[in-house]
Amino acid sequence: MKLLLIEDDDETAAYLSKGLGEQGHMVERSANGKDGLFLAASENYDVLIVDRMLPGLDGLAVVKTLRGAGVKTPVLFLTTMGGIDDRVEGLESGGDDYLTKPFAFSELLARLNALLRRPHMADQLTELSVGGLRMDLLKRTVTRDGRAIALQPQEFRLLEYLLRHAGQIVTRTMLLENVWEFHFDPQTNVVETNISRLRAKIDREFDCELIRTVRGAGYSLRAFD
Repeated sequence: MKLLLIEDDDETAAYLSKGLGEQGHMVERSANGKDGLFLAASENYDVLIVDRMLPGLDGLAVVKTLRGAGVKTPVLFLTTMGGIDDRVEGLESGGDDYLTKPFAFSELLARLNALLRRPHMADQLTELSVGGLRMDLLKRTVTRDGRAIALQPQEFRLLEYLLRHAGQIVTRTMLLENVWEFHFDPQTNVVETNISRLRAKIDREFDCELIRTVRGAGYSLRAFD
């Protein structure tokens, strides 16, 4: 899943980004309310994790503005403000769930999964597919022609990104930024290595390959020509 974390505390943000990344989720982060509001309104996310006390614009104002603009992305408030009135205010502002710090990561993960299972999420994208390749974003499973394919979390993220951009050319830089969150060239072959592993799992035992190398440009995942 693609998540937006609006959190000004670097330590908390790093902890969450690492943990959610290890679960195969793509996490983008904003450290202030104004930038978070811009991202949440202009990009597509599956869930927003929002702190209440933020520089620039507080979390309640962010969520109220989004709801007023018709943005229905589920919101989990994550905050130190744990009083009953605080919780009520957060939910009344448009939040879908409320978790106070300190928190157990397993509980946060369970609450995120619960948000994604809610009936009003039915119109959200829960499956990606190209040809006979299918990815269930809720169950976090991948099959090709009905055959289950086991992927490591980073491989799952890589394939999810390729599926979300199926038919397009995806450059090495795009993969570094959006799958590994590198905003510089690490001078490693991490992309090539993981593409090779992914190909071995989803293409090797099938007649037609889905992941194509576009010479001098990058990669493209598409059904058979």
